[in-house]
Amino acid sequence: MSDTVRPETEDALAAFVAEADSKALPLDIRGGGTKRALGRPTQTGATIDLSGLTGITLYEPSELVIAARAGTPVADVEAALAENGQHLAFEPMDYRHLYGMNGGSSTIGAVAACNISGPRRIMTGAARDSLIGVRLVNGKGEAVKSGGRVMKNVTGYDLVKLMAGAHGTLGILTEVTFKVLPKPEAALTLVYAGLADEKAREAMSEALGSPFEITGAAHLPGDPARTLLRIEGFPQSLDYRAGELTRDLKRFGTPERLETEASETEWQAIRDVVPLAAPTERAVWRISTAPTRGPAVAAAISNRIDAAYYFDWGGGLIWLACAAEGDAGAAIIREALGGKGHATLVRAPDDIRAAVDVFEPQPDALMALTKGVKTTFDPGGILNPGRMYAGV
Repeated sequence: MSDTVRPETEDALAAFVAEADSKALPLDIRGGGTKRALGRPTQTGATIDLSGLTGITLYEPSELVIAARAGTPVADVEAALAENGQHLAFEPMDYRHLYGMNGGSSTIGAVAACNISGPRRIMTGAARDSLIGVRLVNGKGEAVKSGGRVMKNVTGYDLVKLMAGAHGTLGILTEVTFKVLPKPEAALTLVYAGLADEKAREAMSEALGSPFEITGAAHLPGDPARTLLRIEGFPQSLDYRAGELTRDLKRFGTPERLETEASETEWQAIRDVVPLAAPTERAVWRISTAPTRGPAVAAAISNRIDAAYYFDWGGGLIWLACAAEGDAGAAIIREALGGKGHATLVRAPDDIRAAVDVFEPQPDALMALTKGVKTTFDPGGILNPGRMYAGV
């Protein structure tokens, strides 16, 4: 077998995987190559390049459903949706800036496999919440289909959700089906300056609890600190909603207003972790916890190590950068979480990602279950072995 294989059909992929399984040949699965540094480094004998499996296979704007082969660039899917005033509501992050990549393209299969979402998750849910169907090849070389192509069809629902976030360790996605939503006609972001972390959390919490449908709530410490609240929808409603929200939050100051284009630029940077991308030698963590605990967790970490950070999801998501030395702050970060959250090492050198737990460590009972699921779908352990957990 060659080092890299680029199948152009699901049947060809299945045949190759079956042969690899018979030879116990571990496989590295690659889409557009923009997330190869996400997860633990793997030792594999061959690479499966999914860039040959491209194209939108179904798009029904009236049904709010789109299906595409796994290697299809996200940009192609978004362009097709935009022609009909629709979008992927969960706002998938683009990792290229964080990893310093000028080329490559994020693929729709990787969005599903890694359960990639952005700031709008607080309103519309994660990628897995919009994923309603998959086709995949398991570790035995068998083609499997689960889910449907209309929102009301929930056949195989659990398997669909199982594949979202499995990082290709259970099966190689060949086609994914997402429900989509109408794209907001306009956006407006209120920016409050100078709030301390806890005060900003209070402002974000109050805004998210209001009836004004906040679709983004982030806080960037700095000089001055900036707290951003996004409202989207019909242009006629934005001014009213922003005015009412400003009145309700008057104790936090008078906000600056960013209209649609400026608003989009700000939120794209927040989505793609641009504030922490440089210096590139720093490790970057993605920390999830209860929004009420976000400022305290960030403070507990930054009091012990030199760290830069900001909050998304109303304080429930902390993006944090620190020195890529030793365990890259893993022990301190997880101690600060106290078992009430998850920390994922998103960027670090290979040697550090091989030595520490990139994903949140699992209790023994849950790890046993994880290994059992892995064995069911990939008995030979050839699909992205060790990508999420050592030995799995």
